[in-house]
Amino acid sequence: MQCNSGLLPYGEILIQWEKNQREATKMIPELCNLRFERRLQRLELISLEQRRLRDQLIETFKYLNGLNYVILEGLFERDGNVRTRNNCQKLILKHFKTSQAMNFFLVKIAATRNQLPEHMVSAGTVNAFKNRLDKCWITNPPVL
Repeated sequence: MQCNSGLLPYGEILIQWEKNQREATKMIPELCNLRFERRLQRLELISLEQRRLRDQLIETFKYLNGLNYVILEGLFERDGNVRTRNNCQKLILKHFKTSQAMNFFLVKIAATRNQLPEHMVSAGTVNAFKNRLDKCWITNPPVL
């Protein structure tokens, strides 16, 4: 059964999948003595949490560029200030009164997307965005 990892729930299932990923990478004799992060790096894989973030960034890219068929008007607001550090297509972070809201998709993804460099967010196609994101994360993995 296949499903989009961007839609998977946190909790016990995600913990079990991460455990399975750890055990599966230990089965490779040359890598069994390495730390989990190093095993993933040698196999050119990313963790499940990074995969989820990647999928969310891709869906956000599609939404902002009109490439998906979901109409959610006003979901994201773009910042009109073109003089910014990382990219000129930043999203406005909404402020909430509770700390629980900081885990809300729109807040988390906007903060992460705003840190991406200009050449990444201005990609012309989804595949170009994916390739640039993957290339960037090889050298600078995201901080989760």
